[in-house]
Amino acid sequence: MNHEPILRLLGLAKKAGRLEIGEEPVGAAARARKARLILLAADAAPNTCRRAAHFGQAGQVLQLKLPATKEELGLALGRSSCAMLALTDKGFAASLAGKLAQVDPQYIPAAQQLRQKR
Repeated sequence: MNHEPILRLLGLAKKAGRLEIGEEPVGAAARARKARLILLAADAAPNTCRRAAHFGQAGQVLQLKLPATKEELGLALGRSSCAMLALTDKGFAASLAGKLAQVDPQYIPAAQQLRQKR
């Protein structure tokens, strides 16, 4: 699967200041109800996944596992690795879910849900 469009969109969101990277910033954004979509690397550790689920419940935010690894996400965002991120913009969140849905049908319900929240 080609994750290039997804990684490019995350890079744009970062430049626009609409991306929180790492566990602490993601948790803070979720608690403040600023997170619109929590994203996890495909190879995120089980503990990281549990914490993301907790953040998602606390902030009533959808969370998705990306088809990209921690290393791929890190490279796209100028870091060594990245396991957890949060988009804080509805448009970016809906667009990313739409791109995921185009390549994998399992993301279609999330894309539809995020489009409705606009």
